[in-house]
Amino acid sequence: MMTTNNVFKTGHNCWHTATAAHATPLIDCANYYSALHSSICKAQKQIIIVGWDIDSRIKLLHGEAEEKANAPSAIGELIKWKAEQNPDLQVYILRWDSSFAFFDQREMWALEVWEDKTPDNVHVLLDDSIPMGGSQHQKLVIIDNELAYSGGMDVALHRWDTREHLIDEPGRIGPDGEYGPFHDVQMVSCGAIVAHLAALARWRWNRLSDSPIDTPDNQPDNGDCRPPTWPEGVTSCFEQVPLAVARTLPDMDDIEGVQEVRNMLLDLIGQAEEFIYIENQFTTREEIAHALNKQLKAKPALEVLIVSSYDPNGLFETEAFWASRLAFKDIVEQGVDTHRVKMTYSSIRDQQGRMAYKRIHSKVMTIDDRYLVIGSSNLSNRSMTLDTEVDVVMYGDTHSNRKCIAFTRNDLIAEHTGRSVEVTKSIMQGGHIVNALMANQFAHDYVLTEINDTEFTHPSRSNIYRTLSDPDAPLIPPMKGLSGKLTAITNPRRRTIMISIGLVVFACIAGLLIWLSNTLPWLDSERVGAFLEQSRGTYFALPTVLLVYLVGGLLFFPVTVLSLAVAAIFGPVWGPIYGIIGALLSAGTTFLLGKGLGNAGLRKLGGPKVEAVDEKLANSGIVGVASVRMLPVAPFSLVNLVAGISSIGFVQFLIGTFLGMFPQMIAKGLVGDSIMQIFKQPSVETIAYLVIGLLVWIAMIVGTQKLAKRFQQKKQTNTTATNEKEASEQCIA
Repeated sequence: MMTTNNVFKTGHNCWHTATAAHATPLIDCANYYSALHSSICKAQKQIIIVGWDIDSRIKLLHGEAEEKANAPSAIGELIKWKAEQNPDLQVYILRWDSSFAFFDQREMWALEVWEDKTPDNVHVLLDDSIPMGGSQHQKLVIIDNELAYSGGMDVALHRWDTREHLIDEPGRIGPDGEYGPFHDVQMVSCGAIVAHLAALARWRWNRLSDSPIDTPDNQPDNGDCRPPTWPEGVTSCFEQVPLAVARTLPDMDDIEGVQEVRNMLLDLIGQAEEFIYIENQFTTREEIAHALNKQLKAKPALEVLIVSSYDPNGLFETEAFWASRLAFKDIVEQGVDTHRVKMTYSSIRDQQGRMAYKRIHSKVMTIDDRYLVIGSSNLSNRSMTLDTEVDVVMYGDTHSNRKCIAFTRNDLIAEHTGRSVEVTKSIMQGGHIVNALMANQFAHDYVLTEINDTEFTHPSRSNIYRTLSDPDAPLIPPMKGLSGKLTAITNPRRRTIMISIGLVVFACIAGLLIWLSNTLPWLDSERVGAFLEQSRGTYFALPTVLLVYLVGGLLFFPVTVLSLAVAAIFGPVWGPIYGIIGALLSAGTTFLLGKGLGNAGLRKLGGPKVEAVDEKLANSGIVGVASVRMLPVAPFSLVNLVAGISSIGFVQFLIGTFLGMFPQMIAKGLVGDSIMQIFKQPSVETIAYLVIGLLVWIAMIVGTQKLAKRFQQKKQTNTTATNEKEASEQCIA
């Protein structure tokens, strides 16, 4: 037994300390997802999942493992299957409500998707309580209150990968396409530590829900044994290892901010004697850089290796995180021999010359072989103050546990440098470690290369991108309410964002078309009438009418004006015939335009609830469309666009349009022809024709509407009777 004097100070750099009976790192998502699948399948009482994202579409198993599995692979289907299989099992899923920044990276309408596909014993919440600019970044899974997963991994897009990180990996494809090599680290643990991680997960849920998760009366006690939910095929490295749980919590309405992670990392760096290994998605917190530099100067034998990503994703990441990483690097290296400290990335060039850069998403730190941090916190401003984070810190109190810390570090470095763990271990036992790791790396395998971010940007300690992407305080400070109490301004809800974007896009398109129809000088009733008049009596009469309807429909020109003009010019017989053909062409074209917009994303914005409305519209079908056409409550072209975005069939739509409009076309033919006759030969007879035409028009609208309602009621009655009959037969059976 070695010393148990550690750096953990409850209330300062950690929330709780405890012991894990067993714990082991899970490196890369193929290993974590497989373990998670196994534990979910074994769950009997309760599953709690807290995450930045929990995407129901993500497959936990791939290839042969998926083929051999007796349970579904996609997590949404897996949870559904498990909850239906065991109605006593309670599943709680708490996911961040997200923000504008990640709008295109998340599953649309996540709450509704989970609610619609899972039974009642699956409970889902979106956390919208985080202050403006912050995120829910804790990643926890608690199984039966006896097993915990924690670390940097979400069940999200662009995460799954194997430890080989092949350039060509068939499994590395998501709902939105292929992505590159991706590296992350999670931890699975059991024993006393689970009670604290479970308490954190329950607290996150209970502060938002009216249906709280009850605290168990007794924590499962498996002694020194691994619990039944321990994942198949996973061996435990650490045994009876002391741990600390460190959190970041921002100031919110019900709590004061907590910066345990920040304090823990600073205290750990101050303990380093020989070697600090860090792999982290972002390194921008200058306070951490100063602490590393200070310790490097205080300990001449100390060396530091940092592994992060190479290529930034987008302008905000470039200017917020990569520009700040330049300053971080300068601070760490200031006044220190640069052979002792390197900031690096891992990449591969194969024999065909193809390059791949490993995306580092993990949040790992080792201090000598005494401490191992596996958590959710980046070395960024937001992770230290504004986001919600949770890190677990293991202390090497025994020779066995220190050996596990060293093995985990060497294993990770071996993966990034293309070496074996044994070769890496021998390098770590020698001198000038950083230089030795960077030298003599193998071609055509993963290698570490020193970062040079000037390829992408310039140093910037303060810019608008950093202010928005990596703040250390809410973007909008708390405001005083009527009671005088400060209330945090939170991120807008995802539902609000999606509805707003959909409405804005649709309104812009419709508004532009309507504006064009009202401003183009040649698009008015007189010019249209003159254009049609020129084609009367020629072979080009019908094509001319079709062209006018087509262009008029695209520019939201009133279809009633067109129909009256066509009837006035071509008479009460050919006018309605030409009019209905033109109207169908215009309706079909704008319907297909709406379908294209819907497939491009507007239908996706609508989510499951809109899909349910679409289903009802499709069920009402021809009658529903005809009813809308009989009472023109919205512009003709607008109705076509909306119908296209919905799920009603094209043929149904055209038949309904014909049945709803043709009676009106006949009446409009009478009215239009009467108007023309009044202009040519005004008389009592022509005026009488006009009045009769108007009355017929009104009568057809009222009559066909009543007929449609009666038909719809009859259809509903028949459907209800059929359903009751089927239910009765099922009961008898």
